[in-house]
Amino acid sequence: MKILAISNLYPPHEIGGYEIRCRDIMERIMQRGHDVRILTSDHHVPDREEIAQPHVARKLRIHGFFGHPWLPIHQLYALEAHNHRALQAEIDSFQPDLIHVWNLGGISKSLLHRLENCGIPHVYDISDHWIARSIAGDVWLSWWNDAGSKGRVFARKFAETIGLRKKLDQIAPTASAKKLRFKNIYFCSAFMRDHTVSKGWPVSHASVIHCGIDTGGFTVKQDHSGFSKLLWVGRLSEDKDPLTAIRALYHAHQLGLTHLTLDLFGKGDAAYTSIVNDEISKLNLTEFVRLRLAPAAEMRGLYSQYDALLFTSNWGEPFALTPLEAMASGLPVITSLDGGQKELARDKDNCLIAGAAQPELYAQRIKELSESSSLRESIASTGLTEVREKFDLDPITSQIEEFLTQAEGS
Repeated sequence: MKILAISNLYPPHEIGGYEIRCRDIMERIMQRGHDVRILTSDHHVPDREEIAQPHVARKLRIHGFFGHPWLPIHQLYALEAHNHRALQAEIDSFQPDLIHVWNLGGISKSLLHRLENCGIPHVYDISDHWIARSIAGDVWLSWWNDAGSKGRVFARKFAETIGLRKKLDQIAPTASAKKLRFKNIYFCSAFMRDHTVSKGWPVSHASVIHCGIDTGGFTVKQDHSGFSKLLWVGRLSEDKDPLTAIRALYHAHQLGLTHLTLDLFGKGDAAYTSIVNDEISKLNLTEFVRLRLAPAAEMRGLYSQYDALLFTSNWGEPFALTPLEAMASGLPVITSLDGGQKELARDKDNCLIAGAAQPELYAQRIKELSESSSLRESIASTGLTEVREKFDLDPITSQIEEFLTQAEGS
């Protein structure tokens, strides 16, 4: 099958996990004999080493995201027209059997109208909020369809009267996003699907294919006899809520577990990092809490050096990978039920469940783990087996490949 994948970003110029997932899955799809072409943006992250990628076309232009400017409507037209020419050129030259749509955050949403009317089967892979949030905020489509100011209404009416809007529809469609149908679509979690439905989008029919990880490269923890080192991994930001992990350690100390330490791996902006450091100082934990950094490749060997992971996310995480990575390292996980975590976590089976923004409850779960090496071993063993069997990239890729094949034949 010839597959054209579209993503706003693509390694080595990635910013988040969505585009890394795109690369990991599409590379495995290629290894299975499919012919893959990637259409992405020309966004570049400074100091990233360029690599030869003859199958990648960096032709799309970003609007408003990742430091790119927001444009007024009279300037935005040129960007919209460029992106439509870029997409059509790839379709014409590559002649795909199927188009695989990934993250379109910052990319012209009017492209979706072209996709839904081009006669080529297309599939959406959704693992964040870009349908739920970003489509409604698309400047081009909202200018043509939302109520707007009196000046906008007059300009739009004038464009319709002289036939300009009809001409523009051939170049960069102006139709309402409410006309989009998303026929072939899967989400990374039922939570993300249901959340998108709640925002008014017609995706209740969508399938669920959870995110996966490459489980093969993790060092697996072998010895669960001791319990002293806690781990937190993520972006230092309010939504990831490292403060709950810090406060959980404080409450665990109050429960008599004064030997416990906590390492937080991640970085954030200066303002929030200052908040984190202030909280550590206020709770007199400077000797027990460290802020650390490590590249993703190094983290694969670091998880197993700890005794439990605290996952404290509190924003509606679509489906988190950090707990999967900890499980792949044989590490017990204490987690909130934030977002898609409800579809993974089973208390005292493959993890312990706490509550988002409830540090005292996290402390109680920490105490439970500290008191039972058999519980630690049981949770770690179940989690390790499950992540290898269900959430490794190979079975996840098989599910995606089957979905694409069915869509191509429909």
